[in-house]
Amino acid sequence: MKIVAFLLSLSAVIFAASPDDAVYLIVRADDIGSSHAANLACIESYQNGIARSVEVMVPCPWFLEAAEMLRDNPGYDVGVHLTLTSEWANVKWGPLTCAPSLVDSNGYFYPKQKNWQDENAQDAFWNAGPDVKEFEAEIRAQIETAKKHIPQVSHVSAHMGAATISPELAQLTAKIAAELNVDIDLRKFNVGRVKWNSPLTDDAEKRTQKLIAALQELTPGLYLIVEHPGLDVPEMHGLGHPGYENVAEHRDGVTKAFTDARVKKVIADKNIRLISYNQAQEMFGR
Repeated sequence: MKIVAFLLSLSAVIFAASPDDAVYLIVRADDIGSSHAANLACIESYQNGIARSVEVMVPCPWFLEAAEMLRDNPGYDVGVHLTLTSEWANVKWGPLTCAPSLVDSNGYFYPKQKNWQDENAQDAFWNAGPDVKEFEAEIRAQIETAKKHIPQVSHVSAHMGAATISPELAQLTAKIAAELNVDIDLRKFNVGRVKWNSPLTDDAEKRTQKLIAALQELTPGLYLIVEHPGLDVPEMHGLGHPGYENVAEHRDGVTKAFTDARVKKVIADKNIRLISYNQAQEMFGR
């Protein structure tokens, strides 16, 4: 009941008259839909934590469960995390549309957005030469599918930056988002990124302490935190790629930090206003 009261008290002050020196914070949970564990963690980060926006990966295998969970939590603001890469070594997904230029020889998205070391390599989304028409059809399908299943979709974002990797693709993505009324752009509101500075090697306690320190340093303005909640369970131990093998431990630490009572106390004590993308649009987009 204390947690519920805390959340209600926070939501009550979001739209109240406030001084110009207020601190506003959007906490974004990425990758719901990518796994069952990610779904549970992203919902936990909202219901019992500080997340107010969540990014859904439509082509992923757990999308329909994520959509059902999000319908059950209508106050959770949703972004379409435009997905054109499939990064894990042993878990893969591919496009909703027929898009030969976007997939590898197995029909899956490439694991990387770009091969930065070898421009001639054919192992990444950008290097393989995505066809613009196929790109447009795919991201349009992802947005339309998300809106079909989730009423509160408000914006888009680019998983691993693939959908905005070039000026041409970024402009096309913005155009389609505007057509489909999911074009909230936080850059227009001078949003700042919270300097959490917690490396993958940090355990949950270190991650939480660094989040607390980062929140204590915030000065008036609008800020954004982006992280990936998860759980330390066997399913997530199956995720990983070279250089990032401790996915379960890392993402479980994110969930613990997002739901930690000490983090919520700092937010209450500093009168930090937790808001979402759509609330930022209403408040700062006038």
